[in-house]
Amino acid sequence: MSSYAVFILSAYLAVLVILGGLTIASLSARRRVRRELARRGLERQRAGATS
Repeated sequence: MSSYAVFILSAYLAVLVILGGLTIASLSARRRVRRELARRGLERQRAGATS
């Protein structure tokens, strides 16, 4: 494997790790905000939900 290929593969790996971390952080923040809104009684009704 040439040094160019090692550079490209490591760049792809770095991007995947960063995007994965951002996705996990975003989903956990969303879950935390939804939990806080539900605690305050301000949660939004889902489309198509019957009440």
